[in-house]
Amino acid sequence: MVIIDVGRFGAFVLDLDGVITRTASIHARAWKQLFDQFLAQRAAQSATPFLPFDPETDYRRYVDGKPRIVGLQSFLASRGINVRLGEPGDQPEQETAHGLAKRKDLYFLKLLAVVGVQVFDSAPAFLRDARGRGVRTAIASSSHHCAEILHAARLTALFDARVDGIDLDRLSLTGKPAPDMFLEAARRLNVPPAHAVVFEDATAGVEAGRAGSFGLVIGVGPAARAPDLLKHGADDVVANLGEVRLEGTAHLP
Repeated sequence: MVIIDVGRFGAFVLDLDGVITRTASIHARAWKQLFDQFLAQRAAQSATPFLPFDPETDYRRYVDGKPRIVGLQSFLASRGINVRLGEPGDQPEQETAHGLAKRKDLYFLKLLAVVGVQVFDSAPAFLRDARGRGVRTAIASSSHHCAEILHAARLTALFDARVDGIDLDRLSLTGKPAPDMFLEAARRLNVPPAHAVVFEDATAGVEAGRAGSFGLVIGVGPAARAPDLLKHGADDVVANLGEVRLEGTAHLP
């Protein structure tokens, strides 16, 4: 159990996938579909062994929490593969970074249409409790579909601000582990980072929270992932938001 005094920390900045919703697993499945298809084709062309994408280890290490172009390039580089960046207007069938990212996006949307948006049971109650105490809340996600996911989950009204993958592109922000997204969220909430708490399930995200000098950085994930999250900058780790207890009332200008 983690106890937060909201009189001291009056703003919360939360990641979406893995903290509020269970869509991280859908992203991992979409990336696996893309990478396995891409790697199998290259293996066949070069007569080399096909080593598939691991949706747990590879996803967490190279992709999770990062902008999709960065995550794509990071994983391919781990396999000694470089693809041309291309242009934002590239089509999904093109084997450029932008084209492959768009193809992954199509896979994600198809999976999401089948699986639907699943919300962690503890998240809505936590957010309502926070807002009832005067806490300002923001979502900060690298996803380009953050707004649609929040709308589908009926959670839009529980956030005062949103910074997402579209903002990353529009404002030329550097993605996690750089702190840009979180700092922009704090700016929109009109709260200094030192008085805000970051909630993140990805190591890139906790690194971003620490780099942004936020007052608290809370990792969210199973016990097996706690050492890794702590190593990368989390002050504490909880399995879900139900393990966070709030005390006091926020006093923000």
